Amino acid sequence: MSHPDPRTDRTTDPMNDRTTDPVTVRAAYLATWNAADPAERRARLAEGWHPEATYTDPMAEVRGHDAIDGLVGAVRDQFPGFVFTPVGEPDGHHDRVRFQWGLGPEGSDPVVIGSDVVVLDAQGRVADVHGFLDQAPEGLA
Repeated sequence: MSHPDPRTDRTTDPMNDRTTDPVTVRAAYLATWNAADPAERRARLAEGWHPEATYTDPMAEVRGHDAIDGLVGAVRDQFPGFVFTPVGEPDGHHDRVRFQWGLGPEGSDPVVIGSDVVVLDAQGRVADVHGFLDQAPEGLA
């Protein structure tokens, strides 16, 4: 089955859209991962992610809101009480944003640190995510 390619589904210039600001993109992205309530998470996906968005990291490769919602829920179940926090400063160019994040107990140092490269569609929504684990407990990746 063929899927529309969200990277080429462009009707406007993404650089004219304020949602391509790296700090804003990172904050909205991490808010999706931190949404404990499934209804809130699905609303964030509907608002900020292309319907056919893809997410790929060393442990997962999924496409679409339902699959991404399931992945985020599974990660939240695997790490109860943990939160995603920004690490360092994000940067970006064109329709790409790169940043590091940490995952750990709220108020503590992160147990996991990763880097994500997010590709935005023409409306500034997440179209593709390429995730990497920079620091993780043995056996996680």
